[in-house]
Amino acid sequence: MIVGAGFAGYRTARTLSRLTRNRADITLLNPTDYFLYLPLLPQVAAGILEPRRVTVSLTGTLRHVRLVLGEADDIDLDARTVHYSDPEGGIGTLTYDRLVLAAGSVNKLLPIPGVAEHAHGFRGLPEALYLRDHVTRQVELAAGAEDPKSCRSRCTFVVVGAGYTGTEVAAQGQLFTDELVRKQPLWQGVRPRWLLLDIAERVMPEMDEKLSRTADRVLRQRGVDVRMGTSVKEATHTGVLLTDGEFVDTRTLVWCVGVRPDPLAASLGLPMERGRLLVEPTLHVPGRPEVFACGDAAAVPDLTKPGEYTPMTAQHAWRQGKVAGHNVAASLGIGEPKPYRHSDLGFVVDLGGIKAAANPPPPFGRGDPHLASLGVPLSGAVAGAVTRGYHLAAMPGNRVRVAADWLLDAVLPRQGVQLGLVRSWSVPLDTASPELARVPGGQKKAGPDKTGAESPAASGGRGGAQWQETPDKPGPVAVPGAAGKPHASPVPGASERSGPARQQDGPAKPGPTAVPGAPESPRRQPRTSAPDAAQEPAKGSEGDT
Repeated sequence: MIVGAGFAGYRTARTLSRLTRNRADITLLNPTDYFLYLPLLPQVAAGILEPRRVTVSLTGTLRHVRLVLGEADDIDLDARTVHYSDPEGGIGTLTYDRLVLAAGSVNKLLPIPGVAEHAHGFRGLPEALYLRDHVTRQVELAAGAEDPKSCRSRCTFVVVGAGYTGTEVAAQGQLFTDELVRKQPLWQGVRPRWLLLDIAERVMPEMDEKLSRTADRVLRQRGVDVRMGTSVKEATHTGVLLTDGEFVDTRTLVWCVGVRPDPLAASLGLPMERGRLLVEPTLHVPGRPEVFACGDAAAVPDLTKPGEYTPMTAQHAWRQGKVAGHNVAASLGIGEPKPYRHSDLGFVVDLGGIKAAANPPPPFGRGDPHLASLGVPLSGAVAGAVTRGYHLAAMPGNRVRVAADWLLDAVLPRQGVQLGLVRSWSVPLDTASPELARVPGGQKKAGPDKTGAESPAASGGRGGAQWQETPDKPGPVAVPGAAGKPHASPVPGASERSGPARQQDGPAKPGPTAVPGAPESPRRQPRTSAPDAAQEPAKGSEGDT
């Protein structure tokens, strides 16, 4: 039984299937029927890649693996059972002989007033689709604004977190909006403005300092307002108050501060390390030889740095998945177990257009961590080619389609069209399931608030004010990225009106509620985790490379 099909879970399933050759029954529990290649998600939000290009079919690429659509709610280690909820609200129980926990991570929350209500994360396909539509909508509304102040506010976009994801979102977003305004003239003297905020001293502190300076220079030359040592003090429905005292009028707040392990790991009652499940170098859980953990949910000892644990990155999750698959097979008598040991494979950051920053290791340094660190830093068009080549090589599928979209983007203008399929209320920040969009009448698994208590969103509403979107005409609302059939109901609580969207001055639009008179399907209580204050500051995520 493998819980989760992110970088670690998918690689575990693929490796185990190859090694066992139909001699074991492999079950993969995941909320969606695809593996999401997170590093290319900013290109989806920027309109470069179509959403399906960054998804890889689980049933199409894992031929001898049984897929069960659902989210794990509870794991009984003594009974060796996993209780889950399926996409339509039903519940089920699966049994296992070996368990691999690869549940991944979710958006990291901080106790900042207004952030949970007004910000949106960037961890799943629904969030990328929402951001793409939202940015397009804001530019279109700005073009029709009656005064320069409203136009300027709608064309201001704030990204918090200057790690890999935040940097790429800001870099791609500035190019995207610049192209949109060529077709939508704004007020004289107004142009799209992107702010990148972080309390760190420099952009992407995880990278080599030279590459960090390269990324910073590219962003500033492009027009991104990079502010290091600055963050958000409070978020409101009209803008954000920064820690330096400035109030920025904006309708957009993108939260890329980092990630925290999935709350499922903490619910097991096993030894933890800052929210991550402690494991041995072989990825076994101590005292539970039948249980393995890998990826963002596991604190894996870094054998190259004694006393430390591997960071939460896609590189580690992908390679840990391979080791987990080998060691599960070894526990069944196929091969010998081996510890997880890694060497640095370098870094690649796509800055949009032909610009990128890369630090690939030399071919002769792959086996030696000291030699691997001698990679030559690259920037500009050469780094752009290396970065895209890296992604094509790393993707387990869709390589031709991705390359075709890149080619089309190079010769054709992007389509500045908003579909309105993912609404603001369907992708809240405080969720334990960023890969799923909320649907009308459905319940949402929420993480804890800053006090450690369950968020109000767990009972069906977000609470507080929200960014208001332009409502569509009455009719079915299909939510891409959500497993199961599209829900054919209008957005609850949304008034059907036409005209430009505006910020709501009164109470916020309520969250989804159950259809009156309809019987409620029994569901298990959403999992929760310890407060974020106890979590390790995220150095990356499974979406970083």
